[in-house]
Amino acid sequence: MNNVEYTFCELREKEVVNVADGKRLGHIVDAAFNVKGQILGFIVPGEKKFIKNLTGNDSLYIPFNCVLKIGNDVILVDLNNNPPPPPGIPPCC
Repeated sequence: MNNVEYTFCELREKEVVNVADGKRLGHIVDAAFNVKGQILGFIVPGEKKFIKNLTGNDSLYIPFNCVLKIGNDVILVDLNNNPPPPPGIPPCC
């Protein structure tokens, strides 16, 4: 990637798009870090389903190595084989 720095608030404003299927995943709602402060991944809300929203949160974890490009308006990710979150990171926020 490039050496541009972003704040979390700036990242939250960008829409996340999966280049594997062109699906718009929404905006970042949380981020996972290790103890050294390195970003492990982002969390987006996942699919909006009325019944699911009443019963719980079905968020999607996006590992940082799946991030292809952070642009002015969007964050492009490739989720062909999206692994589960690493141990200790909750799958939702």
